Amino acid sequence: MAEIHLKKMAHSYVANPHGPEDYALKALDHVWEDGGAYALLGPSGCGKTTLLNIISGLLTPSQGQVLFGDEDVTGRDTADRNIAQVFQFPVIYDTMTVRQNLAFPLKNRGMAPAEIDARVAEIADMLDLTERLDERAAGLSADAKQIISLGRGLVRKDVNAILFDEPLTVIDPHKKWVLRSKLKELHQQFGYTMVYVTHDQTEALTFADKVVVMHDGAVVQMGTPEELFLRPAHTFVGYFIGSPGMNIVPACVEGAVATVADIKIDLGVSYGALGSEAVEIGIRPEFLTLGTGGGFAVEVLAVEDLGRHKIAQVAFAGQTLSVLVPEHTLVATGPASLTFDPKRTLVYKNSLLLEGQADAA
Repeated sequence: MAEIHLKKMAHSYVANPHGPEDYALKALDHVWEDGGAYALLGPSGCGKTTLLNIISGLLTPSQGQVLFGDEDVTGRDTADRNIAQVFQFPVIYDTMTVRQNLAFPLKNRGMAPAEIDARVAEIADMLDLTERLDERAAGLSADAKQIISLGRGLVRKDVNAILFDEPLTVIDPHKKWVLRSKLKELHQQFGYTMVYVTHDQTEALTFADKVVVMHDGAVVQMGTPEELFLRPAHTFVGYFIGSPGMNIVPACVEGAVATVADIKIDLGVSYGALGSEAVEIGIRPEFLTLGTGGGFAVEVLAVEDLGRHKIAQVAFAGQTLSVLVPEHTLVATGPASLTFDPKRTLVYKNSLLLEGQADAA
């Protein structure tokens, strides 16, 4: 295993890039700890696979370095980086049995037959493949083949890192949950450095110790699932993480008060005089409360009952906000009142989170 340091790194597919818009991967400098479980999360086209391919050696960055520990591996090919990579679609040998596919990476490295048999049996048991070890891969379903691909990526114990590029795309929903749990269990047991690419926030948040959120070729936040939820560093993180995402509202901020269409909202802490240019407030649906009095007058437009909770769509100061309502709370369309939690109402300027200051006593 190895610490991975992406040092002043960026990549462009344009021969002579002139500005940030020409970069598929904008400049970043991040250290990924040895033994960490990371998820690269973001929508299609945000640069996740480009970043993964640079780590694996399938792509050389336009600028900067890739360090494994103290070693600069920027110019080394994939075979010399000692990593395992599992792709979005199955990469296996149809002419081989399941056993032979799992054993192949170990045979290539000259491992003793008895050690190969023991390791293959261990991985097969972990992935529920034991009864299929002697079946030919050609006759298996797409999701079974992808589970074998996962096994091939996991079978080696000596890798610097294991990289997963949306590996559960072809797996049915129930098996996805089971396999994510097994990957997490494997990480906790053996301490592999794992990087998992996905556009699915559930996969990212349940798998990773830290999630790297990407947007438009840039890493906008790296943090624990709790940090991403409670204090999104960028409005995109607030919007992308959560279901529904954070409510983002243009506002004028002066001191500890945000004004939205003449409605004044207490922020709890002071931000000085920000005015309204590129300023927004953000609050998650979980931290808004609907009632019959004591808050701001609003109109409930619609209510969606999701079983374990409800989501109300509320008209507030010319905006539509999402509000999470507890399961057994009665809520109907029509007039209501809305309360903001000051401790959870965040302020953004140019999409970036600002830190407020408590007023002196």
